[in-house]
Amino acid sequence: MKSNNNNYKSLFDISNRSSTIGSGLKTQSHSPINRIEKPNNENLKTSICIYCKSGKNLCGRNKCDLIEKTEAGLRNKKSRITLKIDGATPPSVFVGTSGYQDIYIGPMVPQYYDNTEILDTPERWIGKSVDEIINYRHSLTLGTKRINALKTNLEELFVENLQMIAMSSQPIDTEVTLTKIPNTRITLNPEMQPFGPSAPIKHFKSSNFRVDTRIEKAYNDKDLLSREGIMNLYSQGVSISRIQKAFSMGMFGLGKKRKLVPTRWSITAVENNISLALLEEIKKNDTIDNYRVFSFRNLDNLFTVILSPEKWRLELLEAWHPGTIWNSTGTLPVIISDYEPFQGRNSYAKVGGSYYAARLAVTERLERDRRQASVIIFREIQPSYKIPLGVWNIRESVRAAIRKKPDEFESFHSALTHINSVLTIKLDKWIEASTHLKETFIQRKISDY
Repeated sequence: MKSNNNNYKSLFDISNRSSTIGSGLKTQSHSPINRIEKPNNENLKTSICIYCKSGKNLCGRNKCDLIEKTEAGLRNKKSRITLKIDGATPPSVFVGTSGYQDIYIGPMVPQYYDNTEILDTPERWIGKSVDEIINYRHSLTLGTKRINALKTNLEELFVENLQMIAMSSQPIDTEVTLTKIPNTRITLNPEMQPFGPSAPIKHFKSSNFRVDTRIEKAYNDKDLLSREGIMNLYSQGVSISRIQKAFSMGMFGLGKKRKLVPTRWSITAVENNISLALLEEIKKNDTIDNYRVFSFRNLDNLFTVILSPEKWRLELLEAWHPGTIWNSTGTLPVIISDYEPFQGRNSYAKVGGSYYAARLAVTERLERDRRQASVIIFREIQPSYKIPLGVWNIRESVRAAIRKKPDEFESFHSALTHINSVLTIKLDKWIEASTHLKETFIQRKISDY
């Protein structure tokens, strides 16, 4: 079996060649995934899927049984898909990881023209149900062509057309002809939003472009470093999801070093680099002056965030209840965590892409407030959460949480007492899994809280 470790290493290699996109996620002779230890105690041994999340092959299988079973249950037998797809792409492009470096890329197109932007704009999905999101994604058919990500000339016509789609500021009229009728499955991945039916593409053409001049300027500047291009677009208000699409299509960085980047990798690369840039300024600021707690429920997930009046550090704690997709056979909740001190981190987070999505959301708020804080994010995944929808859910949910007016407290004790009443898993269990809370409580009894 071929390991996926090289996939991750390739991301960072590509990123480094594209001018520090991988900064903060350093690798040496091997992928940071190799440094994720398998669970030790008996409860975690039954929940190895939580550490893997179908991307690291910790179980040794080529494909994730849980993902395949879930995908099979989402087949839409009523869907009518023909060889010719005629509609307005949101705009949407896809760059795959399977078989990297020889990967599948292509446009994603629905069978209609009106109001298609929402189909691939996660920033607009807060408040939508799982069924609505799945229907959005199933409406898009992916036409694919296999190319070599490192050897393909980015100026070849097929790639250029996809770059024009990624550069557009509005839906684009598109006609796609497939070589065969695709199956009706939804494809799931814990890092990115689901996508619908796919089949090899025979021909496609697009019209009615309206280019976003901000992205066009970054694309045309072949001397601009990738990270600078990303931050320029972000500071001008271009949405994260649109920056990620353009980055995946190799549209930023020094001209000769530009490469296609798989969609799932581009999501984390963009979120990581924006949050790192924001942190450079945040760490110069004064701390907040009290303890603030924010809570938000979305898609069977409960997010609770505590900001403390201390220098920057961050911990993300994820608790997967029995019956959730990655803890489907367990009998107890399993909590995993990842942490960074003020100095930052130099390895890929065990929690995966959700860590960088959450970090981006909180750094946006702190940068806006011109303050810094110590941050703990509690994420409780309820048993009804059966389908991985992508890390956009974490980013947008934490964004929504910290836009709300917080509950404010004068002490860490009172803030945690409040959190203990909000979360369904009690505080002592979170402390067992937490670096930050263990440091705080080493001189106190858990019963005091």
